[in-house]
Amino acid sequence: MTTALLDHAICIPARPNHPGRVAGSYLQPLLEAAAARGVGAAALARGAGLAADALDPLPARLPAADYVRLLDAGAELGNDPHFGLHVGERVKLGTFSAYGLILLSCRDFGQAFAQTLRYEALAHDLGRSTLTVQGDVAAYSWHSHYPPRHRHLADSVFAGIRVFGNWLAGTSLPAPSLALMHDGGDPAGHEEYRRVFGSVPAFGAATNTACFDAALLACPVPNADVSLYPVLQTHAERLLRQHTPEPDLAAQVHAAIVAGLPHGEARLAAVARQLRMTPRTLQRKLAGAGASFQQILDQARFALARDYLARGLSLLEITSLLGYQEQSAFNHAFRDWAGINPGAWRERSAPGTRGL
Repeated sequence: MTTALLDHAICIPARPNHPGRVAGSYLQPLLEAAAARGVGAAALARGAGLAADALDPLPARLPAADYVRLLDAGAELGNDPHFGLHVGERVKLGTFSAYGLILLSCRDFGQAFAQTLRYEALAHDLGRSTLTVQGDVAAYSWHSHYPPRHRHLADSVFAGIRVFGNWLAGTSLPAPSLALMHDGGDPAGHEEYRRVFGSVPAFGAATNTACFDAALLACPVPNADVSLYPVLQTHAERLLRQHTPEPDLAAQVHAAIVAGLPHGEARLAAVARQLRMTPRTLQRKLAGAGASFQQILDQARFALARDYLARGLSLLEITSLLGYQEQSAFNHAFRDWAGINPGAWRERSAPGTRGL
C-alpha cells in the first residue's frame, strides 16, 4: 500500500452511538456463524443485552449498535477469536438486500463498486465505502461508524467482500494488499486471515483499505444480466429514498454534477449556486460528511465515462459530455481512474473479453 493512497483516503470520525439500522438479511450470516459454534439465537441475543426473542423471528431491521454488540457477543460466546471473518465467509447474494441483485446485473467490477458506494445503505448503516484510483492501483476503503476495537465488524465486512467478489467473478481473485485499523489480536492466529484473504493484512493502519490492480475494475462480471440493471436500479432508488427521505448533500452534489456536465455547469461555483450556498460553505459541509467536491466530480465522471464507452460513443463526444476542453485531459484523467486508457478499457470490456 502506498502512502499516496492513504493520503487520498477519506477518514470519517467513528460514531459509536450512530442511530442507523441493519437489514435483517445482513444479520443472517451472523446468526449462521453463531449457530455453527453452538450459540443459538436466544443466547446470542441475551449476550448482547437484548430480549431473548429479539432475533426469532428474524427482524426486518435491527439497530446498528445492536448488530455490533451481537458480533462481539458471538465471538465471546462461541470462543471464536476470528468470528468476524467467519461471519463474512457466510455472505451470499441475499445478504445485501435489494442491491445484491444490482451487483449481479453490472457489466464490470467498476460498475459493481459504484453501486456498492451508492446502495450499501440499503443493507446497513455500519459504515460507508469509498474507492480511489491512482495509476494502476485501486484502493477500496471502508470507514466504520464504530471504533477500531470492534475488530469483528471490519473483519466481517472485508471477508464478506472477498467471498462475494470471488463468487461474482466465478474464480478466486488475486489477494489484495489489505490494511486494517485494529491490532489483529493474537499473532498466532494471523494464518486465519491468510486463509480468508490470501495474505495477512497490515494491522494498526490509518484506514481500513484494500489495494488491488485497477485493471480489475474493467473486468466483466461473468453471466451478468445487464438487461435487468435499469429495472433493479429504479427499484433501489425508490428504496433509497424511503431509507433516506431527504437526499444527503453528497447525493445532491452528484446529481447536480451529472446534470451540469454536458452544459459546462459542473464547477464548484455553479453547483454551490444551484444548492443555494457559497462554494466555501459547500466545501465545508462536504468535508464534514467525509467527502469532497473533487472526489464526487471524479466519481461521476468515471461512472459516466464507462457508460459512454460501453455505449460506443466516440472519445471526442465523451470528452465534451464530461466537460473537458481537450481529449488529452480526458485520457489522462481516465488513466488515473482506471489504470488504462479509454480505448484499452473499451476493448477489455467488450463482450467476449475476459481477464485483467
